Order: sequence, then structure tokens, then C-alpha cells
Amino acid sequence: MYTSSSSVSISSSNLKIGIVGFGSFAQFLAQTMIKQGHKLTATSRTDYTDLCHSLGVSFFRDIEAFLEAENDVVLICTSIMSLSEVVKSMPFHCLKRPTLFVDVLSVKEYPKTFLLQVLPEESDVLCTHPMFGPESGKNGWKGLTCVFEKVRIRNQSTCSSFLQIFQTEGCQMLEMSCEEHDKVAAKSQFLTHTIGRVLSEMAIESTPMNTKGFETLIQLKENTMKDSFDLYSGLFLRNRFAKQELENLELALQKVKQKLLDRMNEEQDI
Repeated sequence: MYTSSSSVSISSSNLKIGIVGFGSFAQFLAQTMIKQGHKLTATSRTDYTDLCHSLGVSFFRDIEAFLEAENDVVLICTSIMSLSEVVKSMPFHCLKRPTLFVDVLSVKEYPKTFLLQVLPEESDVLCTHPMFGPESGKNGWKGLTCVFEKVRIRNQSTCSSFLQIFQTEGCQMLEMSCEEHDKVAAKSQFLTHTIGRVLSEMAIESTPMNTKGFETLIQLKENTMKDSFDLYSGLFLRNRFAKQELENLELALQKVKQKLLDRMNEEQDI
């Protein structure tokens, strides 16, 4: 079951947010958080010292110093496939106080289960999936969807302040269980990525006689291939519902093919 944004209370408190994994999506989120007045720190396997300095973000190469920085929120922006390795390497004993851990992965059951297993019991857990990125959100976040589940929340104020980051920008807030998210995502996001990659394997290109429908397919292919295969494989390997959707797609293609072959045989019998 899921509910709309009316279930999210509003708070305007500024937060100290520590970002783990400062890649392109984290940088995209950070710009809006900074604009809203939140104080940011970051750590990443890649050295983003200069970029962070230009943004006004405190960058830590040392993970212990990062965790000792007394962040209100630790925002996990790793890839799906590197989540386990990165989080397991974090020395949680360095945390100075109970902290809200938030993930923004494109799958939800996996990080929920994993974070509940490895994080200190006193840490709060919020699973989120902003359903947009640097391209779709380049002109603002208004009307774009942010899915979330309050997995283990005791500090309601900090949780509400974090969710308010997205509400302030006009996002459609959708409270949904991680299981339901993954069921829906397998039928939508994973299916979209799969078809886009199939079209890429077919090497479709623009023609002098494009239809609007074909132009849509070309755009789908191009948008899909902007994302890494690591992301795509994560959508499959870390969503237990994805395999069935892949099988459903294969079965549907076979059914369509068989209908065409049946019609061809009918024509030959005339």
C-alpha cells in the first residue's frame, strides 16, 4: 500500500548531511541541498576535493573523520552493486550520536534488508528513491516523484526535515513499502531499461522517414545507454521481481512472433 505526500509532516530545519559516494547523482542532489541552506560533507573512493571545495562541501578522504563529523544524516549514494562493500567498511563506532541513514538506490528491498542488518541499532533508516536524475531534473524537481519508506524512524524531526528537501522543490511524495516499490519498478523501470538496451543491441538509428513512434524508440535507446551496465545489472540482480519480468518479456515476444508465423502459414495455404 502507498500514500501521497499528505502523510509527510513539514519541517524547515537545516541539516548537516554527509554524503557517501559523490558521483554525478550525489552532485546533482547536493546542489539543491546547498541551495536550501543545508550543510554538506562528503566522502568517496574518488578524490573530489577540488569539486567539493568549489561547491562549499567539506570533503573527507578518511572515512573515520567523516563519521566523526556529527552529521544529522548519512546519505548513501553508492551504486547498487557497491553498497555492501562500502557500508561494511564503515567504522560505525566513530559515530558521535544516533544518525539517520538514507539510501537513494533504484532498488529498495535489498538496501532495506542490508542496512537493518549492518547499521547500529540506534541508527534510524529511511529508504528513498527519487525517480529522476540530472537529465530529467535539470529544469527543477516540480511534479517529479520521490518514493520513500520510513523503515526505522525514532527521530521524526530529522526524518521530516530530510523529506522536506524534496517537498520544497515540488516533488510528488509517495510513501510505499520497499517490497511494493520493487514489484512496480520491475514492471516499469527495469522493463524500460531492458527494452532500451535491446534497441541498442539492434543498433537502431534515425532514418529520413522517422515516425513519431520510432523517434520515441530512438530517444529511449539513447536515454537508456547514458546509464551504466553496472546500474542495469543492479536493477536485475538486486530486485527479486526482475527475473520474472524478463521472462514475461521473452514470452510476449515469442507469442507475437508465433502470431505472425501463424498468419504467414495461413496466407501460404490460400
